[in-house]
Amino acid sequence: MNSTPPRTWLVLGDKRGDNGQVEAVAAQLPWPYETRFVQMKPEWVYGKPRVRPSLDHLDLAKSDPLEPPWPDLIITVGRRPSSVALWIQEQSGGCARIVQMTKPSTRIGRFDLVVTSAETLLPPLPNIIETTLPLMRVQQDPQELDQWRNTFADLPRPLIGFLIGGPTRPYIYDRSVLDKVLALAHNVADRQGGTPYLTTSRRTPEWFTDALQESLPAAARLFRWNAEAQDNPYKGILGLADGLIVTGDSISMMVEGIGLGRPVGILPLPVGFVGALDQARRNALSWLFASRAEGASALRQAVARLLYHLRLAHQSRNFQAFHRLLVAGGQAVWAGDEFKTPVATNEKDVERVVARIRQIMQA
Repeated sequence: MNSTPPRTWLVLGDKRGDNGQVEAVAAQLPWPYETRFVQMKPEWVYGKPRVRPSLDHLDLAKSDPLEPPWPDLIITVGRRPSSVALWIQEQSGGCARIVQMTKPSTRIGRFDLVVTSAETLLPPLPNIIETTLPLMRVQQDPQELDQWRNTFADLPRPLIGFLIGGPTRPYIYDRSVLDKVLALAHNVADRQGGTPYLTTSRRTPEWFTDALQESLPAAARLFRWNAEAQDNPYKGILGLADGLIVTGDSISMMVEGIGLGRPVGILPLPVGFVGALDQARRNALSWLFASRAEGASALRQAVARLLYHLRLAHQSRNFQAFHRLLVAGGQAVWAGDEFKTPVATNEKDVERVVARIRQIMQA
């Protein structure tokens, strides 16, 4: 890298948790950066466009301008913004380097560096660096936190936040999940004399939220997720709860809680018949792609790379393996066990990622 610092763009989408990973790395760079926010068209907010150099899925009128001078380095995250990064790279004549936080779905070889956390299963490729946790940087507004502190002031302690996700492969939400949540909530209210504060998400089934509302103890509080709501207590719960119970489908909610030093309890979820088959696939990939680990045989690594390039083994995530890793590493406990303050890991991981970026820009 010459004496002129590389022009650096952070290409960010509409997912706050994802963006925090890019910002956590950028904050430690020894040079300045610019931010480009991109807004998806309504049909692509939840859709998954194919990863390719394209702006077709963007609402350009609501996105920041993407025009020269083009950057030397792009740091981005997620499937949708990664397509934008590839498009920018093309406009730069192929000169811009791309650092992709989290798996880009496909085209891994198009990125100079892919930063992935332990729950993501990727082949042993030289442009991949693994961290223990996603590098989320949870920022809290002190004024907003004070408002929630006042709101929570009269609630009996311990205040235990329940962060409820929703069905996602391989997990299902059924009556057994509801019963577990209710049992944990009653334990907080009836045995500990505290306040279970539950908040749902956009993926939480309506029937599940309705059933919670009917059966929770009187001391409980329930926030029903609404995209337009101005009183979502999520940030307040993250910052002020004495502990968090997080359903096993949401890696981001676990990581945000751990990042703020909140004790986290993971609630395992059932998988059903189809989910069991899917989980078996994920377990097999965990064994194959774990060849990235030190000491794995060269043959195993070669087989993993070959199967990936032939598209016979696809990248995935193993939630269950990640849960076990968190519990074993002291970052979380199983829901119902005694809470523990999580062991911090992200600072060293960020340093490793920044060091690799500096190497790339010096090459």
